[in-house]
Amino acid sequence: MAHFAKISEENIVLSVNVVSDANAATEEAGQAYLEQVHGWPANLWVQTSYNTHANKHNSGDDSKALRGNYAGIGFSWDSENQIFWPPKPYASHTKNTTTANWKAPHEHAPLTEEQEAQNEAGTHFWTYRWDEAAYQADNTAGWILTNLDA
Repeated sequence: MAHFAKISEENIVLSVNVVSDANAATEEAGQAYLEQVHGWPANLWVQTSYNTHANKHNSGDDSKALRGNYAGIGFSWDSENQIFWPPKPYASHTKNTTTANWKAPHEHAPLTEEQEAQNEAGTHFWTYRWDEAAYQADNTAGWILTNLDA
């Protein structure tokens, strides 16, 4: 089965349709089939891979990764980079075309050895979460250390 994203003129994913391999031996064949069935222009159907996320393929063979991410309704199609982008999570984040993910303006500090040990032991779950308001107030802030077990 092949998956195709129906995109708007503004490159927003409107839906994702499944097409049998018999009707989608190539991307062009699938586009032509979908145009015939739905009346939506062939050039506004873009093939997407159900098994691709963050430029990685679920099989472990990343040469099979297609277009950065499996398209979802509301995602954006970036024809220049050939990537489906999820909605931008924060105004400060930028595109990372290598990972097909949004990137914060700076990295967070590493967890301490004690925090890592607590995570591994299962007594706590330390992680960082992004706080856009804190970043906007002070461009060196943004990451907040959080204990998800608290």
